[in-house]
Amino acid sequence: TGAQSDRLGKGTAMDWLTQARWRFGRIGAGACVMLAVWVALNMALSMMLVQAMGQNAVNAPIWLQFLISSGPLYLIAMPMGLMLMKAVPELPTRRFPMTPGRFFTLLLMCLPIMYGGNIIGNLLSMALSGGTAQNAIANLAMANDPAMIVFGVILGPIFEEWMFRKQIISRTRRYGEKLSILLSALMFALFHLNLFQFFYAFGLGLMFGYVYMRTSQLRYSIVMHMIVNFNGSVLAPWVFSQVDLEALATTDTTDPAAAQALLAQNGAGMMLVSGYGLLLIALSIAGVVLLVTKRRTFEFYTTPEQLPKGLGGQTAFGNPGMVIYIAMCAALIALSMYGLF
Repeated sequence: TGAQSDRLGKGTAMDWLTQARWRFGRIGAGACVMLAVWVALNMALSMMLVQAMGQNAVNAPIWLQFLISSGPLYLIAMPMGLMLMKAVPELPTRRFPMTPGRFFTLLLMCLPIMYGGNIIGNLLSMALSGGTAQNAIANLAMANDPAMIVFGVILGPIFEEWMFRKQIISRTRRYGEKLSILLSALMFALFHLNLFQFFYAFGLGLMFGYVYMRTSQLRYSIVMHMIVNFNGSVLAPWVFSQVDLEALATTDTTDPAAAQALLAQNGAGMMLVSGYGLLLIALSIAGVVLLVTKRRTFEFYTTPEQLPKGLGGQTAFGNPGMVIYIAMCAALIALSMYGLF
C-alpha cells in the first residue's frame, strides 16, 4: 500500500543517513587514533632524547628533531589511522589532467591565502598568549637546515596529501564535494596543532582539496604543496639570511658613517630582500584579483549520495569520532600556545 511504501522509503532514508553518519565518524575515529599514536610516540621519543642528551637535547640536530616528530607519524600513526578509515569505501572517479595555465592560476591564488592566513594566525596567537607564543616551525625554518627540504618540502607534502586529500576526500566525496573538501581542509588545519599555521593551512587545504577533487590525481596537489612549503620554509628564510637583521635593528641610520658601513655590508642582501618582497606583493595582488575574477570558474557537481542541505554539517561533524578529534586538536593547540606541548 501507499502507507507501507512511505514507511519503507523513510526507513531507507534513515538507514542511508545513519550509514553516512557512521562513515564520517569512522573517518574521525581513524584521525583520533592517528593523532593519539603520533603524540604518544613523539613524547616518548622526546623523553628518550632528553635522557640521552640531558640539557643538550634542546640543541639536538634539526634532522633528529624532524625524525622524532615526523618518523612516527609517517611510518606508524598514519597507517594505523588508515586501518580504521578503510572501513569507509572509496568512490573511484575518472582522472582528469590539469593544464599548466590552470595549475599556475590556482597556485597564484594560494599566495594571498597563505600570507593572509599567516597574518591572522600570528596576530591571534600573540593576542591570546599575551605575546609569549612561539612559532616552532618558523624558528626551525630560519635555521636554513637541509633537513627542512627533506621533511618539509618533500616528505611532508607527499604524506599529508596522501592522507588528507586522497584518503579522506576519496572516502567522503560521495556525500557532497564541498562538504568533503571542507572536512579535509579543517582536519588538515587542526592537525598542525597550532594557531600560527591553522588559518593558512585551512585556506590552502580548501585549494588543495579542490585540485584533488577536480582531477582525482594526487600529483597536482602534492606539487602545489611542495612549492608553497619551499617558498615559506626554504626560500624566504634563505633570502632573509642574506641580511644582518640584528645590525639593521641596532645601527643608528642617522649617522652617515654608520649608515654607509651598513649599506656596504648588507647592500646586496637588502636588494635581494626588497626584490623578493616586491615580487611576492605583486604575485599576491595577482592572486587576489584571480580569486575575485575567477571565482565562478570553480566547478562543483552533485554526487551520488549528496546529503540534503542542512544535514551535511551535522552529519559530517556532529558524530562522536569527529567531535573527539576536534576536541583533541583544540586541547593540544591551547597547550602549545602556552608552551605546554
